[in-house]
Parts: sequence; structure tokens; C-alpha cells
Amino acid sequence: MTAPKNTGAKPHDRLSAALEGDLASVNALIRERMASEHAPRIPEVTAHLVDAGGKRVRPMLTLATAGICGYEGPYHVYLAATVEFIHTATLLHDDVVDESEKRRGRPSANLLWDNQSSVLVGDYLFARAFQLMTEPGRMDVLRVLSNAAATIAEGEVLQLSAAQDLATTEETYLKVVRGKTAALFSAATEVGGMIADAPEEVVKALFTYGDALGVSFQIADDVLDFGGFSDATGKNVGDDFRERKLTLPLIKAIAQADETEAAFWERTIAKGRQEDGDLQHCLEILARHGALEAARQDAFGWAAKARKALEQVPDQPMTEMLADLSDYVVERIN
Repeated sequence: MTAPKNTGAKPHDRLSAALEGDLASVNALIRERMASEHAPRIPEVTAHLVDAGGKRVRPMLTLATAGICGYEGPYHVYLAATVEFIHTATLLHDDVVDESEKRRGRPSANLLWDNQSSVLVGDYLFARAFQLMTEPGRMDVLRVLSNAAATIAEGEVLQLSAAQDLATTEETYLKVVRGKTAALFSAATEVGGMIADAPEEVVKALFTYGDALGVSFQIADDVLDFGGFSDATGKNVGDDFRERKLTLPLIKAIAQADETEAAFWERTIAKGRQEDGDLQHCLEILARHGALEAARQDAFGWAAKARKALEQVPDQPMTEMLADLSDYVVERIN
């Protein structure tokens, strides 16, 4: 694979431009399939999230990998829309579980409507996703996407059971991330190769790329929560601490805690008794133990693994864009 060229534009913007026609078809299909003759609230809630400015990274991964592997049929569009429906459904459910009030910089759907609407519309989108994924008539593709949907749900439940448990390890964290985030990235890239009937080693490399990209993406988001900007993450800095989420920086710091720090984590995370100034003290502990820097290095490692996997993929202009994308997700925390 040749060295990526830095054109100044962000990798996802270059991908979007390269895939402009296919993305327009995906968006048209999404609008067609999110319609409901009998329940107008479904397109209202869905449109609120779909129109909120998401980058469509996951469907772009399917379109790009299918194109890289030489696919010329229509079904990459169906699979890309499937991936976006699954993603949107999980966001609706996540905001209910997390009691979120903000998504992509806008009020969340559960805040504007109610929890019941968010859950039921999310269910509807999952059903639509399963309808879409059957249309190519490929059992192998159906197996990958349906497995991903189950893995995402499993990851969410694992996160729920590990929440506020100070004994949570980095191994458990990785299982959660591989489920709730990376599973859809890897499915998106894998089915792009599969629909193009790419060689098995290429399909495996695309899976590895998507998996590593998803892990690095989530770790970077977790780091940004403690030191980024709200417009970069779509949420407020420190939300994970306030919501008592045991993300990688916290897990690393807790593993090195002395007696005083352990008592602080017990009060703020395990018992949820947070006071003014606790976020600042949390940041001081993270800095003391180098937890944010250690998490950053983990994110860089996963991004490098994603780029490495692409060496087994046909050398196309969009392959370079995917390599640049793996760098970009961690450049945000440079």
C-alpha cells in the first residue's frame, strides 16, 4: 500500500466525496424504509437523529470496502443502510439506558419525546435492518450482520453489569468495547468484502481493520471525555465521570489507587456520591498516574493495527483513505 496523501481534508470528508453517489442512494433508501404508514412518530423520531449531522462513517465503510473489492451490483447500498439502521437503533436505546439529554450536540430523542418512543422506534429500526439485510439473498452476509446485532446487545448488557464495579479490568472493558462499538465497525467492513466475493484473506483483513478501528475510536472518545471539547464529542466534558462509567482512563487509574484514592473512587463511582470539585480531583488523579496518556497509547496501538491490516487489501485510492481514517480517529487526542 502506498503512503497516504495528506490533502488537508479530513479522511471521512474525502471518503464522503468519493462515495457521494452511493451515499445519496443510501440516504434515499433510509428515508424510504424509515417511513411508516400508521405511526408518524417513527419517521419523526428517526429523522431527528438521522438529520443531526452524523458522519455516516459505518455505512461509508461498507460502501468503501465493497468498492475496493470491485463490487458493481446494487446491494452494497442495502447493506450500508442496514448498518446505519442498526447504529441509529442502538443510539436510541443507549440514550434511554444512560438517561442522556444530548446526542450529536442536540437534545436527545428521549428528552424531546419520551423513553417509550425511543425504545419502540429503536425496535422498529432493528426490524427494518433485518428486512434490509435479507434482500441481497446472502446467508453469509445475513449471519455476519445478525451476529453483530446480538454482539452489540451483549456488549451493552456486559457494560451494565460492570458499571460502577471498581473491580472491572481492562480485559472486561475491551470485551465491552468490542461488543458495543467495534462489532458494527467490523461487520460493516467485512460484509463489504463478502458482497464483492473477495478472497477469504481479504475479508479477514477487512474484519481486522474494522475491529481495530472501532476499538481505537472508542478509546479515543473515552480519552476526549476527560480532555476534549464538547463540540468534538457531542457531549459535555466529564460526562463519563458524572455518569459513573468505568472507561479505560478510570480503570487504569483505579488499578494504581492508593488508600485515599480508592476511597475517592468508592464514594464517587461505586456509591455515586459526587460533590463540587470531584471532577477536577478525578482529573488530578488521572494525571498523577498517567492514565490518560496510557489510554492514548492504547488507542494509537489499535489504530496502527487497523492500518497494518489494510496491507492485505487491494491497493486503491479508497484504501489509502481508510488508512488515513484509522490515523484520524486518534489524531483527535494528539
